[in-house]
Amino acid sequence: MSHGHRHDHGHHHHHGSTEVSSLPPALDMSVPDEELTPSQLSRRSMLRRTGLLGAGLAAGNALSGAGEAAASTGSLAAAHGSRSGGYLWLAGDHHIHTQYSNDGKYRVVDQVRHGARYGMDWLVITDHGNATHARIGVEKVNPDIREARAAYEGTLVFQGLEWNVPAAEHGTVFVHPGKNEVSVLKQFETDYDGAVKGATASTLANEALAIAGLTFLADQVRRRKVKDALMLANHPARKGIDSPHEMRAWRDATDPGHRIAVGMEGAPGHQAAGIAAPLGMGRARGIYDNNPSANSFPGYPLESYRTWGGFDWMTSTVGGLWDSLLAEGKPWWITANSDSHHVYADTAVRGGPDSDYTANGKHTDPVYGGKIDLTEGDYWPGYYSRTHVGATSFSYQAVMDGIRAGRIWVDHGRLISGLNAQLRSGSRAVTLGGALHVRRGSKVDLVVDISLANGPNWAGFVPTLARMDVIQGDVTGPVSDKDAFTTPDTKVVKSFEVNKSTGTVRLTYSLGHVDKPVYVRLRGTDGNRTAVGPMGAAVDPAGPALDVVGDADPWLDLWFYSNPMWVLPS
Repeated sequence: MSHGHRHDHGHHHHHGSTEVSSLPPALDMSVPDEELTPSQLSRRSMLRRTGLLGAGLAAGNALSGAGEAAASTGSLAAAHGSRSGGYLWLAGDHHIHTQYSNDGKYRVVDQVRHGARYGMDWLVITDHGNATHARIGVEKVNPDIREARAAYEGTLVFQGLEWNVPAAEHGTVFVHPGKNEVSVLKQFETDYDGAVKGATASTLANEALAIAGLTFLADQVRRRKVKDALMLANHPARKGIDSPHEMRAWRDATDPGHRIAVGMEGAPGHQAAGIAAPLGMGRARGIYDNNPSANSFPGYPLESYRTWGGFDWMTSTVGGLWDSLLAEGKPWWITANSDSHHVYADTAVRGGPDSDYTANGKHTDPVYGGKIDLTEGDYWPGYYSRTHVGATSFSYQAVMDGIRAGRIWVDHGRLISGLNAQLRSGSRAVTLGGALHVRRGSKVDLVVDISLANGPNWAGFVPTLARMDVIQGDVTGPVSDKDAFTTPDTKVVKSFEVNKSTGTVRLTYSLGHVDKPVYVRLRGTDGNRTAVGPMGAAVDPAGPALDVVGDADPWLDLWFYSNPMWVLPS
């Protein structure tokens, strides 16, 4: 392969899963409405209103992504497999807290109930890693999770935790459900959590402990203790302590067949925190209002500590850190999540003066507080942020496989209802996360079908997509400087004005005759706030604007982002 492109050929293994594989009743159109429970019927009605079920659409396959795809690998080079057809695009959230977090409040069932109400197909419970959680919380939360799985069969509920990554920020770690889910998470947290081990400082020894933790998880999968495990970096630029070389090390820590660290939050939670006082918290979107510390990577500019259109600087900067990772030709995906702790405009408060987290491993159940709380910065799962994963079935393993393969797009405020993006050359095609292998000089086209918003979002209005951008970059191979966070050959190559407000729109862009490895990714906006990107107008003439601390209403600045697709000529 020219240009130093690396082929990561591993395959992820399945181990005789007995998990759910059929559609939940609300999505299964062979089940008549009258046979549904009230909650199932409510969900089906919501899906119909948003255009995800209905006329001319195969059951559960409304927003299919046709094309060749690798169903279960972490590999770009293997992503041109022979299986073709559509995917179930399942919306979810991998960053959610409960009363089992020292700073949490809600029961597991509260978060799952609301997530199901707001259209979530899968959720990950990620209570904070700490000594108390490692000692008793990770075990005590499990029965609550199992009860929620039984009560909300239309929502897949994973158990995970929010890892204090040694020498770095936080990260979601979660495993496939099974008899060892608690024991594996407990051992992982006890042995490798930065807070538990006193290993939060940015030292080489602590960085090595993080790698050892990822290696441990890969070994648990290899030994079939759990069927699968994944790690995603949370709010990576918030404190500036996730250095570029650490992210590359996490990504490369395990072999492609058991890849554990696969990406990062492209947009953090806490999106309501930017609503101006007195109607809101009056802080920054994502609570991104920090400054450099002794543990921060010194190369990051001050603007990296803020969000841009609600997205993390690492993701929002065209030609920035995310693009520098993608230009190496290796997988690294983005997500968007709620980080839900305390919900904006909620009426619940933590229950009672006897709420002793240290002794009990949890706070007492929430109770009615008697007033609306406008001082919090979070939303319920699915209320504002969504991570859409292309899955081959409605199952835990299919969601994890879809995440590992990069079949992911994210949106805020239900800006769009669906996205089907493909790179095509002749009879060959790939969708998000895939790599299209072609002969050198082959003509390649990008074809994007967008389902526009078909109903109001949870703020009560129908959002409008004003523009979609195509971002393209060269694949230049592994970097010599592991702390590189820019790449010179990525830019916005095409912007489409969207002149429709309802229905679907097809946008096509020709990459021409491709003779070198490249990738493309997509970005869309409601057009309310734009600015020249940090790398200049020639790179990004109208990207997201720097969010104003204390006055950044998230509903007035909506974006969607897709993960990349590659073209690899030979």
